[in-house]
Amino acid sequence: MTVLVALPVLLPLLAAGLSLALGRFADIQRALGLLVLGGIIVDAAVLLHVADRFGPVVLQMGAWPAPFGITLVADRLSALLLLISSVVTFAVLIYSIGQRITDYGRERSSTTFHPMYLMLCAGVSLAYLTGDLFNLFVAFEIMLSSSYVLITRRTTATRVRAGMTYVIVSLASSLLFITMIALVYASTGTVNLADLGEKVHQLPDGLQIALALLVVVVFGVKAAMVPLHFWLPDSYPTAPAPVTAVFAGLLTKVGIYALIRTQTLVFSHSESWNLMLGIALITMIVGALGALAQNDLNRLLSFLLVSHIGYMLFGLGVYDVIGLTGVILYVVHHITVQAALFLVSGLITRHTGTVALTRMGGLAKAAPMIAVLFALPALTLAGVPPFSGFVAKLALLQAGVGAGTWTAYAVTGGLVLTSLLTLYAMARVWTRAFWGQVKAPEQDPDPTDELVVGTATSNRPMVVASGVLVATSVVIALLAGPLAEVSGRAAEDLMHGETYRSAVLGGAVE
Repeated sequence: MTVLVALPVLLPLLAAGLSLALGRFADIQRALGLLVLGGIIVDAAVLLHVADRFGPVVLQMGAWPAPFGITLVADRLSALLLLISSVVTFAVLIYSIGQRITDYGRERSSTTFHPMYLMLCAGVSLAYLTGDLFNLFVAFEIMLSSSYVLITRRTTATRVRAGMTYVIVSLASSLLFITMIALVYASTGTVNLADLGEKVHQLPDGLQIALALLVVVVFGVKAAMVPLHFWLPDSYPTAPAPVTAVFAGLLTKVGIYALIRTQTLVFSHSESWNLMLGIALITMIVGALGALAQNDLNRLLSFLLVSHIGYMLFGLGVYDVIGLTGVILYVVHHITVQAALFLVSGLITRHTGTVALTRMGGLAKAAPMIAVLFALPALTLAGVPPFSGFVAKLALLQAGVGAGTWTAYAVTGGLVLTSLLTLYAMARVWTRAFWGQVKAPEQDPDPTDELVVGTATSNRPMVVASGVLVATSVVIALLAGPLAEVSGRAAEDLMHGETYRSAVLGGAVE
């Protein structure tokens, strides 16, 4: 059973090399990616079942015992996020294949996209499964090096400018990350997360606080929390729809996951975390107001992404089982919905030839399927019942009210306000893009770049892939009861880290 923990990392790495070698055979390259990602979905489902029933599944690489060797751990939280992330990467790959066949024909292969995409998936899997800080750094570097290539393929001047911002901020945060690891190791003599959970509490209080704040800054950049969010709205909107979708759906959530893991297992808190609650409120409001000021559809969605990162920080700031349950539910919901919205945005752009809302109109008549595919995740993101967003927000509201502090009450009010602002932003998109008279598509402003727009057509796999993610968000709502139970058990594990520590330091659970 422990071998299954390595497969989500090992398979895409091996497949990336094989895909590069088979770059001349387009159909084989595509089938390889789909086969590997489909296998990871099955693997993650098995890991979730085993971790939920029997406890964390631990693999000590090379038979070196923790904390001296490399440890991979699949507990309830990591297995759940691995499963939902694998579904998203699988659907996005289908969308990308359909888009490329439509634009360039079936026979034209891609020498960079498939290998780099599989590398990105390997980095995401490693981030969820790693049991130490250094390999978490390695996971982020794998993701970032892959994303550098994906975001600048067939580069234009605009995308170079946006890519430079992304690269510079990412490199700066990586330097800060490796510095943080050095300081942690110098203070404790270990980087193993389970071992750190015991040794950090032996440090002086001031040093604990300094290290905890440094960790918040490092992962706050990755998660795009305010005021460390400035790079995201300029970077994501310029990339092709599949790349933006997987970035928005996964990369910021990996940062949130790292925050949750370190701030519960390594740096625990005895009561509500007022600093995080304040950051959560600011993130919610700044992101929502930024979205309302946008005429560019992708920038609007990017600012809403920032706003809803604040919801996840809110649950972490409440710091109890209910709050962490709400965070887990919200991360699962948001991964699918945000990726779905960016894929649908790509469909909209292909029909209209523009991302400017004021130059769109009549899509509900011209493309009713796209209208449906946009409406469902838009309502879900706004938290309208009975969709999955409502279920997740309800858990966060219960946590905020149950916290019993004025700070938590204030942030709860902010959550309600930003939910209404999200609904208003989605309504603006609907009225401008989908209502009114049908407008003729604009010509592609740059036919030489990776984005082909203004075609007024969509390949069936592109629509199906978007529909899969929309359907997944509906399934999440339908399975709200069982999912909430699993999330609650995962939150219990986070609040009481003995199960994780004993599994890692005391032997694997098979």
